[in-house]
Parts: sequence; structure tokens; C-alpha cells
Amino acid sequence: MADYDLIRRSIEYLTMNWRAQPSLDDLADHIGLSQSHMQRLFTRWTGGLSPKGFIQAVTLDHAKHLLDQSASIMETAFEVGLSGPSRLHDLFVTHEAITPGVYKAKGEGLIIRYGLHSCPFGQALVMITDQGGLAGMAFCDAGKEQEALQDMTSRWPKARYERDQAATLPYATRAFDMNSWQQDQPLRITLIGTDFEVRVWETLLKIPMGHATSYSAIAEHLGKPTASRAVGAAVGRNPISFVVPCHRVMAKSGKLCGYHWGLTRKQAMLGWEKGHLPIDA
Repeated sequence: MADYDLIRRSIEYLTMNWRAQPSLDDLADHIGLSQSHMQRLFTRWTGGLSPKGFIQAVTLDHAKHLLDQSASIMETAFEVGLSGPSRLHDLFVTHEAITPGVYKAKGEGLIIRYGLHSCPFGQALVMITDQGGLAGMAFCDAGKEQEALQDMTSRWPKARYERDQAATLPYATRAFDMNSWQQDQPLRITLIGTDFEVRVWETLLKIPMGHATSYSAIAEHLGKPTASRAVGAAVGRNPISFVVPCHRVMAKSGKLCGYHWGLTRKQAMLGWEKGHLPIDA
């Protein structure tokens, strides 16, 4: 069984039973592994975070704490950008928005190349424009690849799609390799959406790794304090998951609300990031 399948089952168990604070022994018994194997697998996947640490990273109380502590950080990040360990170890992305005309034409005239690649969160469907910008990243479990492809191609139904594993592999590799997240070698992405959606997605790029914000905070930042629902819809339509970190957005209450590619995967991303943060972040 692939690592992520085991991790997915582990995360589901931990998040369903976090109030009981299950032990490593409880988790190992549930998954059917020895304690030592379970510990090695989990800490390797998260970059050093133990199952207990993961529980702390994804509980409701911790989510509320993240939002409380991040209020002033978000204000700073939204206005002037944020430096420091969290930001220095985050994805450095350069982006451009495609012309509104192309979006309204449902992608007509675009050539989009795509490929499926293994990643820490199952299978990643990676899509790039013919000009070389990352335009889409989706996730799926084994056997669900076609569903993910149909979901993504339906966003720009008149584009021409070509499978090209070789062309998309470098993007998949860079997205999940923290050693390549360097400012002098930014990952180029192409945002294809309405003007409002693009503004929301650009705001998501300012949320530092290890921090979270709320839909209402984004709405206020955009000067539309009553547009939380519209922001939520735009976040849900984010086509470049993980790289444009919509998984770092929560309800104002701190609730880990829905994620287009599954709440368990959202929890996995938050835990994975927590484990890969530098100690002083």
C-alpha cells in the first residue's frame, strides 16, 4: 500500500479521535503496523512531526489559536509581505493572470499539457500552459485519476489538452521539494479565472506556511467585507491547489472547513507543512 494511503487512514483516525489523544500504540493497532514502523512512516512523511504533534497541529483549538495569533501577521503579510523563517521556507512564486478574454472564451486557443505524478498527497494532476506556466494542480487517489482530469478540463473546456509527463514532471518535482523553494528561482504560475477570483488567489499566495487566515479576513483585505461567501466560492475554485495555498483558509471559528480535494487531504497538507517548518518559525 502506498505511503499516502497509510497516512490518509492515519489522519482520518487521528482527526476523528483527537479528543481522546490516541497513543502511538492505538494508531499502530488501527493501521495494522508495528509501533516502530508507524512512527518511522509518519515522521518521515511529515518531515519530523510525530502523530501526537500532528494531532496538535490539526485540532480545532489549535486552528483557533493559529487564527488568533495570525491576525496581526496577516495584516502585515497582506500589506507589505512577510519575511522571516515561515516565509523564507515557503514557496516563492511568480504569477501572471491570463487575459479575461481567454477566460471568457473558456480557454479557447490555449494548449494545456498535463501529467499525473506521485506526491506526498496521493496522485497530483499537473497542468501547464504552452507558454510554460503552472495552470492547474489537482489531487486524487488511485482509480480516481479520470475524475480529477474531467474536473479540471471542465474549467476550460475549449482548451486543447495534451498529455506530456516529461513537460509537467519538473513542476511536480519543484512544488513538493522544499529545497527548490528559492526566491532566485521562482515557480511560474498562470492564474486563469475572473478578475475577482484572481484577486482572491493572489491574496492566498501571501499566507505564510504555518499560518492560516479566514474567508472574512480575505474579504476585508479586498475591501469587500460582506463578500465572505464569494471569497469562499473563489477559494473553492482555486485551480492550483497547494501551490496557491487555499488549504490555509479556515472558517472564522477556526473550523477546518471543506476542501475541494477532500478534508483529509487538507488536514494532511497542514500537518505536512507543520512538520517541515524550521524550529524557529
